[in-house]
Amino acid sequence: MSLTVTACLLAGCTVGPKYHTPPAETPVAYKELTPADYKNTDGWKVAQPKDDALRGKWWEIFGDPQLNALEEKVNVSNQNIAAAAASFFAARALVKEFRSQLFPTVATNPAITVQRPSATLSNGKAGGSSNSGSGSGTGSTSSATGTFTEYTFPFDATWQPDLFGRIRNSIKSAAYGAQANAADLENVRLAAQADLAMDYFQLRGQDALKQLLDATVVDYQNSLDFTRAQYETGIGTDEAVAQSETQLEATQAQDAALGIQRAQFEHAIAMLTGQPASTFSIPVEPLTSKPPAIPIGVPSQLLERRPDIAAAERLMAQANAQIGIAKAAYFPNLTLSAAAGFESSSFTSWFSWPSRFFSVGPAAAETLFDAGLRRATMQQYRAQYDETVANYRQTVLTAFQQVEDNLASLRILSVEIQYQDTAVKSAEKSLAIAKDRYSLGIDPYLNVLTAQTALLSNQETAVNLRIQQMTASGGLIEALGGGWNASQLPSPAQLASKVP
Repeated sequence: MSLTVTACLLAGCTVGPKYHTPPAETPVAYKELTPADYKNTDGWKVAQPKDDALRGKWWEIFGDPQLNALEEKVNVSNQNIAAAAASFFAARALVKEFRSQLFPTVATNPAITVQRPSATLSNGKAGGSSNSGSGSGTGSTSSATGTFTEYTFPFDATWQPDLFGRIRNSIKSAAYGAQANAADLENVRLAAQADLAMDYFQLRGQDALKQLLDATVVDYQNSLDFTRAQYETGIGTDEAVAQSETQLEATQAQDAALGIQRAQFEHAIAMLTGQPASTFSIPVEPLTSKPPAIPIGVPSQLLERRPDIAAAERLMAQANAQIGIAKAAYFPNLTLSAAAGFESSSFTSWFSWPSRFFSVGPAAAETLFDAGLRRATMQQYRAQYDETVANYRQTVLTAFQQVEDNLASLRILSVEIQYQDTAVKSAEKSLAIAKDRYSLGIDPYLNVLTAQTALLSNQETAVNLRIQQMTASGGLIEALGGGWNASQLPSPAQLASKVP
């Protein structure tokens, strides 16, 4: 035991458990969209994609210049990103604060003090008093009734050697926390970018629905004109006219209502890009983007690509370092202090060699009894570490769930869209037949109305499925971590550097 303590005193040692990333269960492959499914999934091809990971500006994979421009604004103007960046810089400063504790603290307190002792002290005779700070003595004299001046120029130095790693563990804890903040910043950035992409596709989808309903209103107006003409010539009935008017007016109301959702998506995009909704607008343009083939890689890469997983892992490392800090409390603290300077009652001899003074010496402190405080603190930090492990593993499970959800959506939506496009064609054919039979007087106009309603419903469903498909593509990219990688986290050395 004495040899161990001696070695620690001479070289310093770090107490506490060594950190190893706890294992998290990762599947061998994704199951919801395998290479065998690529040929049946829009945008995907067998043996594609060639790369195993997204790179950099992932939104460029959609090939939409308007989206690219908006995403660039998110990076520089989004206020949630700005707040997360400020939080990271504060955490980085904390690393430097703890690192400063490795070095001695040197202070000075020069003073020139004019004193006049009370004549009523010491039997009416004034005596020189001595009262100086850290290790300094007055060395000054005074007359019985006059004043005197004391000149002091002290230097105080204290240093607490990090014998058992308390400071080093504090630096590690702060560095791991700052790395977690850096990962949180990237997670906020990715979330804002993905939200913007999905809001953008939703807005373009509303434009596509608006285009569909505008064309439908025109078609229904033509149908109304036709039924009126037949009624006026005695071929049709007023019932057919009333039915056609009802259908037109209901569709016009539905068409107008689309403006609400489009406005809301536009306002959401304004907020994400850091602009007032009142001064922001996006020109109308129907959704034309196609879902791209997204590099998904292998499941094991997901642990390095998701910033939220990286943040959870760094929080585990931070909690582990906290255990070392708590364990260091069991060992004594050594403080080395020294004081030196010049002191005189005369300005001319203030900095002369005889006016020097100094003091130096070590001090040790050890807690002998704390009623179980340190043991309870250790138990607290170990429990907090176990909590971070559980949170880490839960984050990993959530990540795989999100990836599989979006892969399943893309695969199933592709099949559903194929069926829905066929349904639209069938509805168009049915409407053409219904119109012909009505024109020939075989069937009532109600059959035309039913066929028109069926066609519009199927067309709307087709557009909504494509909106879901594009938002699922954005959701998959977010679930994969965008173009980020854990290797981009700043190292502890970078966090402690003087470069801001």
